Amino acid sequence: MAATDQAGAHDVGGSQAGPAGDPLGSWREGATKQAILDFVQRVTSDGGSDAVPPEERVAVFDNDGTLWCEKPMPIQLDFILRRLVVMADQDPALRTRQPWQAAYTRDYGWLGEVITKHYHGDDSELPVLAAGVLQAFAGVTVEDFEAQADRFLRTTPHPTLGRPYLACGYVPMVELLGYLAANGFRNYIASGGGRDFMRPVSQDMYGVPRQRVIGSSVSLAYQADEYGGRIVHQPELDVLDDGPAKPVRIWSRVGRRPLLAAGNSNGDIPMLRFVEQPGRPCLRLLVVHDDPDREFDYLVGAEQALQLAKTNDWTVVSVKDDWTTVF
Repeated sequence: MAATDQAGAHDVGGSQAGPAGDPLGSWREGATKQAILDFVQRVTSDGGSDAVPPEERVAVFDNDGTLWCEKPMPIQLDFILRRLVVMADQDPALRTRQPWQAAYTRDYGWLGEVITKHYHGDDSELPVLAAGVLQAFAGVTVEDFEAQADRFLRTTPHPTLGRPYLACGYVPMVELLGYLAANGFRNYIASGGGRDFMRPVSQDMYGVPRQRVIGSSVSLAYQADEYGGRIVHQPELDVLDDGPAKPVRIWSRVGRRPLLAAGNSNGDIPMLRFVEQPGRPCLRLLVVHDDPDREFDYLVGAEQALQLAKTNDWTVVSVKDDWTTVF
């Protein structure tokens, strides 16, 4: 288990575990780190056969399990469950309906099973969970939602790691984001997590401005008032940014095919494949969680991605073997 550390996001992103001046100081020397360094050198070397102009240097990153911790449950799910508990406190009839029942009784097994089934292509129970998720913040303005998300992320501790959620970003990945930005890349977050949940902290945690956050979203509606109007959440899904939706959303928002993609689950497979294009360099990173001492050890939901990594020349990033520090 990671040691207790109350450092803020800037302290996390700025820590170095390697030699001074090493842009990837918390990455162990080895094939994975060298693959990243070689790729960046190839695409940024003037006059080289693989050189790519800065305007075409786009990198996309999943968030849950790729940039920040996703166990024992996705961070946003914790945020939503707390809201469902409040709703069940106010309306006892909800306590016998899912997902309010699971939230109220802390039946995290049911919730985890729904997510695991989703990663395996079984969405039979996902609409039940989604119905509660969509109702949780219906009618809330976008500003109020962001304020709640921001406060939650900055003040709520992770249930097992002994650190605030805001300090649960992976130091090596934050370093990678900074290294890419220093070499002319525009970094985007393309996550199955909520776009508006991540936006309040994306700059502080990752150096990624809010306008470069692509994620799942609910439908929004404009309501006129005497103060210029307001935008409120509707109890309807706009888009679930996972699986095949990721490349579509990336293209819609960015207008370019990325050179680099990083993910950690089966839901990231289409995004990782999307960077491939004949005659153009690319780098696909698959983060594998195999470190029970410093983080977590699990492959559930990543089995297909790991198999494809072995047969398609993707670069596997081992938390245990490739990172000298995690948080």
